[in-house]
Amino acid sequence: MEKPDRGMVRLSAEECKGCGLCVEACPPKVLRLADGLNRSGYHPVCYLNRGCTGCGICFYACPEPGAIVVLRVAA
Repeated sequence: MEKPDRGMVRLSAEECKGCGLCVEACPPKVLRLADGLNRSGYHPVCYLNRGCTGCGICFYACPEPGAIVVLRVAA
């Protein structure tokens, strides 16, 4: 049985520069770089829509302000 998500990630594809720091930092590995490109020509990060723990490590790893917002699910 899967554990319920404790968080959710909102991403701004246009703010993302495709560095992948958040992907490497994510403990549950629920982020990946998209196959497509954003308007700036970068592969933006995308969320797999399940499995987020709400830890916020991806937010702190990201060098782009506003590219990642982590929301915690109320218990």
